[in-house]
Order: sequence, then structure tokens, then C-alpha cells
Amino acid sequence: MTLNDHKKRLLGLRAELLAEGDEPIEPAEDQGVISKPDEDAQPLVEMGQVIASSRNRARTQVLERIQVALGRLDSDPASFGQCLECGEDIAPRRLQLMPYVELCVECQQARDQPQGPTGRRHLRDFR
Repeated sequence: MTLNDHKKRLLGLRAELLAEGDEPIEPAEDQGVISKPDEDAQPLVEMGQVIASSRNRARTQVLERIQVALGRLDSDPASFGQCLECGEDIAPRRLQLMPYVELCVECQQARDQPQGPTGRRHLRDFR
């Protein structure tokens, strides 16, 4: 893919995310209006609020990453598609799927690894 193709893909993704808009967060029921509150429904409403909030936050983060990638394309097109940590080329398929990525797979995996001991030695160790 050319730089122009990447830019078109980024602009398309941005337009798609902006068109979707935020996911509505269902308000909690006003307990003063209901004569007998539905105790089973409240946890479901709260879970729906958490899920919608998480999706909105993830959407915002992707939009920010798209803006950063568009900025990199404009300011330093020669370095677009190179890992920001090791400088190696990012796999073309990875860039095609997520044109806003900044790291190669290896550097991303290293960043995602938990730092330091987790405190658990085995799956069944719940200390």
C-alpha cells in the first residue's frame, strides 16, 4: 500500500467512527417513580452502562491514534510504517488492518507483557 492509500484508509476509519457516534449510556431508573424497584434489573443496567462507557472510551482512543498517525503521515511520511521503538518496518498486513499502529508485533508484545512478578505461580494459586 502507498502512503496515499494509508491516508485514505485512516480518513475512512475516522469518518466511520465519527459517524457511529458515542454509544448511548442508559440512565439508571429513578427509584422515586417506581413503587417497587426491580432489584434484578439494576445490576443489568449498571453492567450496560459500564460496557457502553468502555466502548466509548476505546472508540475515543482509536480516534486519537488515527489523528496521531495522520500527523505522522504529514510531518514525516518517510518514517510512516516503521516501529517507533526498534525502527523496523511494521508488517504490511498489520498496517493494512490497523493503519494507526505505531509498533511492530514484537515490540507491542513486549510492551503488553506484565512488568515484574504477578504474585501467582500457578493458575490455581489464589494467594
